[in-house]
Amino acid sequence: MKSAVTTVIASADAAGRFPSISDIESVKGSFDRANARLEAAEKLATNIDRFTSKALDYVYGLHSYEQANKDKCARDINHYLRLINYCLVTGGTGPLDEWGIAGMREVIRAQLLPTIAYVEAFTFIRDNLDIPSDMGQQAAAEFKNLLDYLINALA
Repeated sequence: MKSAVTTVIASADAAGRFPSISDIESVKGSFDRANARLEAAEKLATNIDRFTSKALDYVYGLHSYEQANKDKCARDINHYLRLINYCLVTGGTGPLDEWGIAGMREVIRAQLLPTIAYVEAFTFIRDNLDIPSDMGQQAAAEFKNLLDYLINALA
């Protein structure tokens, strides 16, 4: 699985070199943010059902999507939030890249769910985080970065 460390090592290895000072600084930066990421992962795990429910209510209240797809949409939102949780723990985007982003548009289309509904749901979660009630400022920044990563992949 891709993490900050494995990404740096793989990149250096592919270039046939040892990790450079900037590579090592990149890994150090990831370690420096580890406490914030772990706080975000813990708070996300605690609030995942609430975040999913609020985002789903927002999206389905905003548009007249088919109610029959609401359970599938809830399942998918929850799934992507769990992948973000894994990313917070690993310090990289590997779980999202490997298990969530590759082929996700095709899966969403096959289920007749509009991609924009997911973009709206994750944007709602990002924009409505209650700091410090949901999580601290640094933890929220780590979580929001991964939400942005997912939103950009879906857009």
